[in-house]
Amino acid sequence: MEDEVEEISLMQVKGQCLQASDPEKSAKHHSDEHSLTHRAMGGERHLPDCDTNSAKGTLSKSQNTRDDERGSMRELSQMVQVVWKNSSWWERHGIDWSIIGLAFCMLPIGLLCLRSQSLFLFVLGIVLLGLAHAVFTVKGGHMSSHRTLCQSRTLGKFWATFFAEVCSCVPAQCGEEGHVKLHHGYTNIIGIGDSSIWKVPYLSCGIYMFVAPLALPLITIFIGFKYVCQMPLVPALHSFFWIVLGLWSHFQLLVHASGLSYSSALGCMFLSRALLAIPFIHVNIFQHIGLPMFTLSNHPRRLQLMTNSVLNLPRNPLLDWVFGHSIISCHMEHHLFPHLSDHMCLKVKPLVSKYVRDHNLPYHEDTYMSRLHLFLSNYNELMVLAPPIAQLVEFH
Repeated sequence: MEDEVEEISLMQVKGQCLQASDPEKSAKHHSDEHSLTHRAMGGERHLPDCDTNSAKGTLSKSQNTRDDERGSMRELSQMVQVVWKNSSWWERHGIDWSIIGLAFCMLPIGLLCLRSQSLFLFVLGIVLLGLAHAVFTVKGGHMSSHRTLCQSRTLGKFWATFFAEVCSCVPAQCGEEGHVKLHHGYTNIIGIGDSSIWKVPYLSCGIYMFVAPLALPLITIFIGFKYVCQMPLVPALHSFFWIVLGLWSHFQLLVHASGLSYSSALGCMFLSRALLAIPFIHVNIFQHIGLPMFTLSNHPRRLQLMTNSVLNLPRNPLLDWVFGHSIISCHMEHHLFPHLSDHMCLKVKPLVSKYVRDHNLPYHEDTYMSRLHLFLSNYNELMVLAPPIAQLVEFH
C-alpha cells in the first residue's frame, strides 16, 4: 500500500507543476489523477449512472472477476508485508551494510596498492578503488535515495548526502525527484519516466555502447553542478559544498595516502570512477527500453504497468554485489516495492514472480548478452527513433 499511496502523491505533485504552467493541462491531469487514485485504492473504477441496481451489480461483478484474474497490487503488497514483518534486521538492512562495509575496507588496501612499484599491484589498486566507488555511488546512492539503508529519517538523509553528493557528485534532491518520483512514479510513461535520459541519438551505436560511457565520471560532475545551479540558494550551497568536498577528499587521499603526483592522482580518479561505467550504462538501458511504453492518459494500473515495463537480468556475482540486487536481478521487485532494501527484494522475488505468473502477467527476464545483442542489432529503433505506444486490451 505504501507504493500505491506514493504513486497518488506523485500525481498530486505533478498536478501542482502543471497547474502553475498550464491550466488546461492541469484540468486534464486532475482527471487522470482521479482515475489513478481509484485504481490504486482497490482497483475499482467509477460505474456509470444506471437506473437499476442489477446493472451496477453486473458491472461490479465483471470488474472483480477481471481483478481476480490479473491480480491486485493490494493483495501482493499484503503478502510482501508479511515477509517483511517476519524478517530480521540482518535481512532487512544488515546484509547490504556488510557489502558497503566491505567496500570501505577496500579503500585503504587500494590506496596502499597504488604506492607499489609493481604494475600488478598498481592495477589491482585501481580495480579495488573502482569497485568500492561503484558500491558507494550505485548501490549506496540508489538505496539512500529510496531511504532503504535504515529506518531512521535523520540517518537516511545523512546517508543520502554522503553517497549521492560526497561520493556521486549528484545533489541528493536531484536523485529523489528525478529517479524516485518521476522514474518510479511513471515508469515507461512517455515524456516523464520513459528512460529517455539515457538516449543520445546523435552518437553511433559503437560509440554510445562502448566509448561514451567512459566519459561518465566527467559527465556526472557536469550534470551535478548543472542541477546545483538550478536549485534554490541554500540547498544549492549545501550540495555544492558536499560535492566539492567529495572530489577534494578523493584527490587528497590519492596524493597523500598513495604518494601520487597531482597528474597521476587525477588520472587514477578518472580510471577508478570509469571502471564499471560501461556495464552501468548497459544495465540502465536494458531494463526498460524496448519494453511496452504508455502515455499518461492511457496506461494500466501499477501492477500491470510494472510487470509490462520492467525487466530482470539474471544473477551476476559481480554486478549484483556492486550495483545491488534491486538494479540487476530484482529490478521488477524493486519497482513494485521501492521501499525494500536490495536483499529484501531478493528475498521476496520467488513470491512476487510466482504471484505475477499465476495471474498471467508478464515477468520479463533476459540475459545480459542477449540484451546486448538486441541493442547492437536494433540500436536505431531502440535508441534513436521515438518508441511505439503499447495498447493493451486489459486497459479497458
